[in-house]
Amino acid sequence: MTSRFTELVVDCHDAERLAGFWCEVLDFKVIDRSEGKVEIGSWVPTVEDVRARQMSPTLLFVRVPEGKSVKNRLHLDVSPIDRGTDDEVTRLLGLGATRTDVGQGPDRNWVVMADPEGNEFCVQRTLAPRNRAAKELPWP
Repeated sequence: MTSRFTELVVDCHDAERLAGFWCEVLDFKVIDRSEGKVEIGSWVPTVEDVRARQMSPTLLFVRVPEGKSVKNRLHLDVSPIDRGTDDEVTRLLGLGATRTDVGQGPDRNWVVMADPEGNEFCVQRTLAPRNRAAKELPWP
C-alpha cells in the first residue's frame, strides 16, 4: 500500500488571517477549524475519496509561538487561470502579499512573493486563455 499527500501544514501566528488570505488567492473555502487551526481546501475530503485516488491536498494553518526566521525550504507555486501574471501579482499585492527577493536573480520566469506572514511563494506563468492574459511568462 502507499500513502497519500492529504494536507500541507503551515505554521503561523494568525491561522484565521493566513487561511483567509490563501482562501482568496486559491478560491478555497474553510473546511474545518478548531482552536488555533484552520483547514482550507477546494473540496471536503472523505476517507473513501482519498483511498480511491490522489486528490488535491488541503492547507492546514496551525498557530505556533515562534516566528519565521529563514527562507522556506518548501513553498507553493501558483498559476493564474483567468488573468495575466502581472494582473495576478497586482491582485495578490492588494490582498496583502509582498514581492520578495530570495536570491532568484533578474532573469527568471516567475515572480517571488510572500504571504502576510512572510512565507514565500511563486507566481508562475498564466494559464489563462491567450486572449485573456495581458502578459504571459514562459513555463519554467
